[in-house]
Amino acid sequence: MIPRRLRRAVTLGFEVLRSIVNFWLLRLRGSVSLEMRAMWAQESSRRALAGLGIECRVTGQPPLRGLVVANHLSYLDILVLSAAMPCFFVAKSEIGRWPVFGMAARICGTIFVDRTSRASAQPAAEEVTERLKLSIPIPVLLFPEGTSTDGSEVLRFHSRLIDPATSLGVPITTAAIRYETEDGTAERELCWYGDATFVDHIWKVLGVGGFKADVRFGEPRLYSDRRMAGDETRAEIVAMRERADSAIVA
Repeated sequence: MIPRRLRRAVTLGFEVLRSIVNFWLLRLRGSVSLEMRAMWAQESSRRALAGLGIECRVTGQPPLRGLVVANHLSYLDILVLSAAMPCFFVAKSEIGRWPVFGMAARICGTIFVDRTSRASAQPAAEEVTERLKLSIPIPVLLFPEGTSTDGSEVLRFHSRLIDPATSLGVPITTAAIRYETEDGTAERELCWYGDATFVDHIWKVLGVGGFKADVRFGEPRLYSDRRMAGDETRAEIVAMRERADSAIVA
């Protein structure tokens, strides 16, 4: 177990360093557009997942535009979804202060929101609106639960940052994330929630064999009301996760 963890830790560290170097090489060639930043994040995420030993399986068609809403299980969701498609994340402001990961989040054009401040939602919503108006084929991705969970349920979706999509009349696509392993380790053991520290969790992940991340995309839909959009997209994600669980049992 220890050799596997150490091997993956070294590989992950190398891939993180390579990604940082690649970004600064881009900077040396000239300005780095938002689209280039999202593409850099996708390639970096794929390399990081390989370093962690996580296989990413995608079902459905990742959207090219609009808003994507997903359930939230761990910081790993960011790597998994970014690997599946170039996108701009909406994330809590604390992430921007994390070592390494915070720098990467800022580089790839993440929109930060202070979850403890209602006032911070307005500037974040305005920034989401501006990103949704861009002509580039890159969607904005939001975790409307506002926090990560142990996967036992999908929490109520907060609709404030869904409003830009419903106001602009752009499509909203669901993304249901699940984690599974070959040895049958419970999904909750792979999630990052509660009082678990980042170091303890990443050390556990480095030791898991046959770790798979399953991402299922729904069909893009238009909604005229943000609360309706929140309720219906949450129900859709719950249903997609339940169907995936049933398929494994069968």
